[in-house]
Amino acid sequence: MDTGFWISRYLLASSILFMILTVVDYSKGNVSKASLLGALAWSLVASAIFIGPKYWRHKKAIACATCSGDKPKAKSQ
Repeated sequence: MDTGFWISRYLLASSILFMILTVVDYSKGNVSKASLLGALAWSLVASAIFIGPKYWRHKKAIACATCSGDKPKAKSQ
């Protein structure tokens, strides 16, 4: 998994979250530039929190504890 994979995953997660937050804001009646910027900021931060640990685990070659079939990878030095 190269850097492009992680960037595309981050952009996908943030764009989906931005759309959800925008729909929620519009349904509440908040139709302003500030609400769009807020939705954008929250989507970028939340996606970083979601994707960041996955990227870190991949770089450190640590297996996910909840995955039953995965065995920890030994990082060669």
